[in-house]
Amino acid sequence: MLELQNISYMVDDDKEILRDINLAFDEKFVAITGPNGSGKSTLAKIIAGILKPTSGKILLDGEDITDLNITERAKKGISYAFQQPVKFKGLKVKDLMSIASGKTLDIAGICDILSQVGLCARDYINRELNGSLSGGELKRIEIAMIKARATKLSVFDEPEAGIDLWSFNSLIHVFEDLHEKTDGTILIISHQERILEIADRIIVINDGLVEKSGKGEEVIPELLYKSSMCQKLNRD
Repeated sequence: MLELQNISYMVDDDKEILRDINLAFDEKFVAITGPNGSGKSTLAKIIAGILKPTSGKILLDGEDITDLNITERAKKGISYAFQQPVKFKGLKVKDLMSIASGKTLDIAGICDILSQVGLCARDYINRELNGSLSGGELKRIEIAMIKARATKLSVFDEPEAGIDLWSFNSLIHVFEDLHEKTDGTILIISHQERILEIADRIIVINDGLVEKSGKGEEVIPELLYKSSMCQKLNRD
């Protein structure tokens, strides 16, 4: 279980991005959503250990991990997927899978993981992680890497960013499969209704605060209503 206790984050000594966030969750699939600039990505980076909160505590299965950096948290079982996947010139997909898992995977094991994210292993296992791969391909490979690690908590920051509609539709199927088969918790920062519909729980962040938290049937209708009202006001 991940617990956030009174988490606040301030920049420039006077601009508060997050204010007294209190959350606890251990569901299989949790989505965090909210307006642009509301603090969602900041919260994801704080959970992953990229940023340190100005105040408050972070507990993983009861252990205080507040002062641990991203590498130390990775060892505790937290993975983080960036909005723009990192490219590694000269490194092949099969090498990355073994590095991610912390052991040497055989070809059959790597092929199984790649197939789970919708990639034909024959076409990708010896590919280099460079500019020849599309954004959608890189994101699937990054998801495969996280699956290879089998972490307690996998954090995805707007995985739909920068990919085309076909890749997005394929990505939805990957997350649906992850939701069904994962043993840990998936935490996704997203605006996309199709991703929110998969979630066991949706957390709405607005102006640095938790505005709402609940199941999809409780939260999505309200989000859609607010979105339609905003569109109407913009038209008027």
